[in-house]
Amino acid sequence: MMPIIFTVLGVCIGVKWGKAVKSGLLVGVGFVGLSVVTALLTTALGPALSNVVDVYELQLGVFDMGWPAAASIAYNTSVGALIIPVCLGVNLLMLLTRTTRTVNIDLWNYWHFAFIGAIVYFACDNIWWGFFSAIVCYVLTLVIADLMADKFQQYYGKVDGISIPQPFCAGFVPFAWAINKLLDKIPGVNRIQIDAEGMKKRFGLLGEPLFLGVIVGCLVGVLARYDLPKVLMLGVQMGAVMELIPRITGLFIEGLMPISDATRQFIARKFKHASGLNIGMSPALVIGHPTTLVVSLLLIPVIIFLSVILPGNEFLPLASLAGMFYLFPLVLPITRGNVFKTFMVGLVSLVVGVYLVTNLAPAFSLAAADVYAMTHDAAVKIPDGFRYAASLDFASSPLTWVIYHLTVTLKYVGPALLVLFTLALAVWNRMRILRSQKQIANSSNSENV
Repeated sequence: MMPIIFTVLGVCIGVKWGKAVKSGLLVGVGFVGLSVVTALLTTALGPALSNVVDVYELQLGVFDMGWPAAASIAYNTSVGALIIPVCLGVNLLMLLTRTTRTVNIDLWNYWHFAFIGAIVYFACDNIWWGFFSAIVCYVLTLVIADLMADKFQQYYGKVDGISIPQPFCAGFVPFAWAINKLLDKIPGVNRIQIDAEGMKKRFGLLGEPLFLGVIVGCLVGVLARYDLPKVLMLGVQMGAVMELIPRITGLFIEGLMPISDATRQFIARKFKHASGLNIGMSPALVIGHPTTLVVSLLLIPVIIFLSVILPGNEFLPLASLAGMFYLFPLVLPITRGNVFKTFMVGLVSLVVGVYLVTNLAPAFSLAAADVYAMTHDAAVKIPDGFRYAASLDFASSPLTWVIYHLTVTLKYVGPALLVLFTLALAVWNRMRILRSQKQIANSSNSENV
């Protein structure tokens, strides 16, 4: 479906037929390639990590379903059935009132908004509170996407006119900003500058993401008590993941850029005051960055170990680890790709995240049980021996936790606070947008004089 959607979208906004077809096919190939590589990560690493859990008796009470189960729960509810038209309507309203400059066409990732709406819906037994929480999450995500757009485009390059309105990424922006500021104020620590390219220069082959993948894969194989051939095979498979993801994400960028450019031109023709608009795209565009890959791979064994020893935590991330890459797309522009800083942001975010998942597991499980009763989808069935189920994406996001508890736990007062904060943020964003558009207009007038 993805190639058809993007081909039709391209033709509708004025891209020539041949170019639109090529763009659609490249995006489709990119998605297939990413699915194949993440499936390789899951099928290769999953059994090894399960062996580690069994060998060292690391069983915890909350089963990790992974993000595909969370997406299934989200879209198989009454909230999920209407989330795309509702959110597109909100996006249009915000564009007309100039409270956002992001046109969010990342339709697949709308499941995140449906997810927060679904768990609130089942907790409150009221669909309107579900839509309320989904809309609040959507508005906040668009504002964060606007705030990060310039940094995102400057850091990654070749992504002009693109922003990332994905709430799992957006929810960790405050963590990244605060931790980055804190590390900058610590003498000695603020001098640590390690980027992926610097690692290659300093450590040679040892600094290559490919080689790091092989090392971590072999280490996990040893911990799983595999025999030597299986240890080496796991190492090569992890190296392949680290090497292939950047190449595949290049296909996304190549396919999406013509559509992104044409969309901006189309909106500029249709909307007055459309200067500075960005197209909201999937973070899959940039998860192939070397720093993202290196930090994600280093964090896998660390967070598994910490999950077992952290007091009060009941969640052991296994199936969710394939989605860890998506924590970092909006973190890197803040840390400037510094591996040390990015690792610290990821570590704090994941430690806090497993506690948030543990806390939200009952709500997640309530929604999962209801969806399973309706659909009999095995992906959302809680296995025997577990009380609850959850996943890192999207249950570990601070955005999810705050919206859920303000809506469900602090009834009426919490929603009122959410409304006030969201409206204030939207108005403030409008002031930023108007100021930016005025500067662009003045600059244009100066050039014409």
